[in-house]
Amino acid sequence: MIDSDVVTLSRLQFALTALYHFLFVPLTLGLVWILAIMESVYVMTGREVWKRMVQFWSVLFGINFAMGVATGVTMEFQFGMNWAYYSHYVGDVFGTPLAIEGLMAFFLEGTLVGLFFMGWTRLSRVSHLLVTWFLALGTNLSALWILVANAWMQNPVGAKFNPQTMRMEVTSFSEVLFNPVAQAKFVHTVSAGYVVGSMFVLSISAWYLLRGRNVDFARRSMTVAASFGLAAALSVVVLGDESGYTISENQKMKMAAIEAMWDTEPAPASFSLFGIPDVQNRTTHYAVRIPWVMGLIGTRSLDTPIPGINNLVRDTKGKISDGLLAYDAMLALRKDPNDKHATSTLARYDEDMGYALLLKRYVADPRQATPADIDKAADATIPNVPVLFWSFRIMVACGFYFIALFAYSFWLASKRQLERRRWYLKLALWSLPLPWLAAELGWIVAEYGRQPWAIEGILPTALGVSSLTSGQVWTSLGGFVLFYTLLAVIDASLMTRYARQGPDQLGIWPPGNPHLPAEGGTPAVDDTHVARAHP
Repeated sequence: MIDSDVVTLSRLQFALTALYHFLFVPLTLGLVWILAIMESVYVMTGREVWKRMVQFWSVLFGINFAMGVATGVTMEFQFGMNWAYYSHYVGDVFGTPLAIEGLMAFFLEGTLVGLFFMGWTRLSRVSHLLVTWFLALGTNLSALWILVANAWMQNPVGAKFNPQTMRMEVTSFSEVLFNPVAQAKFVHTVSAGYVVGSMFVLSISAWYLLRGRNVDFARRSMTVAASFGLAAALSVVVLGDESGYTISENQKMKMAAIEAMWDTEPAPASFSLFGIPDVQNRTTHYAVRIPWVMGLIGTRSLDTPIPGINNLVRDTKGKISDGLLAYDAMLALRKDPNDKHATSTLARYDEDMGYALLLKRYVADPRQATPADIDKAADATIPNVPVLFWSFRIMVACGFYFIALFAYSFWLASKRQLERRRWYLKLALWSLPLPWLAAELGWIVAEYGRQPWAIEGILPTALGVSSLTSGQVWTSLGGFVLFYTLLAVIDASLMTRYARQGPDQLGIWPPGNPHLPAEGGTPAVDDTHVARAHP
């Protein structure tokens, strides 16, 4: 039998480390493009203020980038430490994009980051600009490969189970790479990162304007952030529609849970603007519905229904029965690889074998499962409906708020009135945490909504853990919490310190600062702080 404590603790550890790591990833994705935009303006106009803007925001970018690397490396160790069977079962598929991402992150990005920070006096303007743009592209390529791997967990295409090796093996890498879920997740996730980077610059610049510091510097920074942020926020909402469509195609239970749709509605399904999901009675109280919206988002049609949770549970019971036939055939092929009947049976039902594996949570041999065990396994495919329901709605509300805030910011910037609306500056400042909240909630919807699957329809999460004791997992979990808490204190201290000091106290701004060298050099004080920020 499976040790549920080990499974729960392993999931908790990975969730904490992943959510913490994802605090840094979106800011890196967004802030690097803002640096590229600012430096492009500097190269085209030759105006010193734009160079100083790049140099200041790059200090905060560097701190965030270093923390992202540190937390990302430790997180990947868990695949071998806590999820050994998962790594064995899908390593042939999952390991390839992760290996490519590792090469890009540590070799390409590492080299480009070094050239970016050390190249101001060693490279020409155009050469340094190319480094910045390649750095922006490199960070996004790293995100692409991570999301290709993650999308395969949501929609496992281009691979087939081998009963002799007991592993999933790649049959078409192009299918893995061009997985429609991967494409939708990539554009949606990086766009969310652009929103995070834009809000970061907007909020800190608003803080300077509230205090009357670095006014010209902050005004220009806010203009770039408002323009880039508005385009990014609109993209998140538009591209979120594509993500919703892929979910309804490949993860019907997740879609039903997000909507708290217990029974199939006549097409096109409505969208619940508000409601209180009742898991015990399988109903949603006080539901406020908008007709047709969910059907149009989820199916892009007027006549295709979205199946409800109860209907999907009944379908799952049938898949479990078919999966048991595949499981029995797999064991027969393990004994006799030439068994033609077993080969044909496995080929017919292999897509449902993962559903039979759900029974291992209740019985050692799925073939010995009772009807009650099958009922429990089918019910276990329902994720936490209230968490998904509210996470999705808060995330969407944040998305529309960002559009409104960036649009108003853009309008004020075009009228040169940014510093004249103190209520707006305070609103922009206090909005700083919201993009991270939305990004984390999006990650919860994507990953928590997939449960109980590590690989959708193929490998239950409970089977992927290593052969550990709960005490061992408690030890590693405690170690990670202490390590990440220390990193959080260091990161918050550094980011707050340099943001509060600002470009004026760091010697970066204004251009008449006596600490600044002539055009083409780098500020002496800035070099000191950058060196401290990047040991």
